[in-house]
Amino acid sequence: MKGVLMVIRFLIEKEFKQMMRTRVLPVVFVMLPLFVLFLMPKAATQEVKNLKVCVVDNDHSPLSARLVHKLSASTYFVLTETCPSYREALHCMEAGRADFIVEISPGFERELVAEGGSRVLVSVNGVNGVKAALGSSYLSQILTGYAAELWEEEGLLASRPVLAGLDVCPRYLFNAGLDYTVFMVPGLMAMLLVLVVGFLPALNIVGEKERGTIEQINVTPVGRFDFILSKLVPYWCVGLFILFYAMLLARVFYGLVPAGSVGLLLLFATLFILVVSCLGLIVSNYSDTMQQAALVMFFFLVIFILMSGLLTPVSSMPAWAKAVTYLNPLRYFIEALRMLYLKGSSFLELLPQFVALSLYAVVVWTWAIVSYKKNR
Repeated sequence: MKGVLMVIRFLIEKEFKQMMRTRVLPVVFVMLPLFVLFLMPKAATQEVKNLKVCVVDNDHSPLSARLVHKLSASTYFVLTETCPSYREALHCMEAGRADFIVEISPGFERELVAEGGSRVLVSVNGVNGVKAALGSSYLSQILTGYAAELWEEEGLLASRPVLAGLDVCPRYLFNAGLDYTVFMVPGLMAMLLVLVVGFLPALNIVGEKERGTIEQINVTPVGRFDFILSKLVPYWCVGLFILFYAMLLARVFYGLVPAGSVGLLLLFATLFILVVSCLGLIVSNYSDTMQQAALVMFFFLVIFILMSGLLTPVSSMPAWAKAVTYLNPLRYFIEALRMLYLKGSSFLELLPQFVALSLYAVVVWTWAIVSYKKNR
């Protein structure tokens, strides 16, 4: 037993030396989390801002000018054009200088004062459906707010009956500021582990095949279990380093700390690192060249990221896509991270994710050992 442990220790030491011999890897371990957590939450946000608006004011009255000023003062819109006709505004949209056209009808002020209402036509560029839907919602809120201001002004629209209504006061739990970065950062932490701890093991064994050093291992009494374990331990260490480093960056950049147990977060991270590193070793065992292993692992990484709920909610996916996500280990880890960071969930609340990752870990760990072909 002592001899086996010594052999495993020497193999692990060899793996660390090989990893550090590649000088670019330590730089990647430090710089990749820095760039991903600093840039991606700002670039991959679902908030829509700086929408270009073209206004066609057919009334030229004080109330229409006030509406135009209210649109231009919004943080979501930028008034890029003021056109004399709808046809010219449409040319601006076709040229890409406008995303929305707001046309104020003739007699806008007169109809508001005399009849208590008027028409405003909003034309939307629907090429980007998400942008169009959110922008239309923002415009509706601005127009509704403008109508409410006119309603409250003394004497204006006084002929309208006052309608009884409900005073709705929403209370936002777990993310009071509705900050999208708070939701995005835990998912990016999981993506970092997939990119590093999943991709590098896929190049490990096949790299030794190309260099011919795997033959030296094959003629030794090192067993499959010992060999695979020695390959995994360095990536466990690297994965945990990246996780804690990413948690530090999340706190420095966004003031984000886990609301739940750090120990529970470490437990899920350990399981997930085991899963993705074993998947990388499985790909490496079946590959003959590093190019082949990189291509196959890249394919799986893209599927994992797109079908994990990182960028789009799983609940919004069609039924067949939801079924596919149950086979994705990244989905369970992202759910666990978000629940630990935002809700402070307990182990019982995370039990489904824990069971799924544990089963996945047992399967891929066994597969990684069995798929390694050791020729004596």
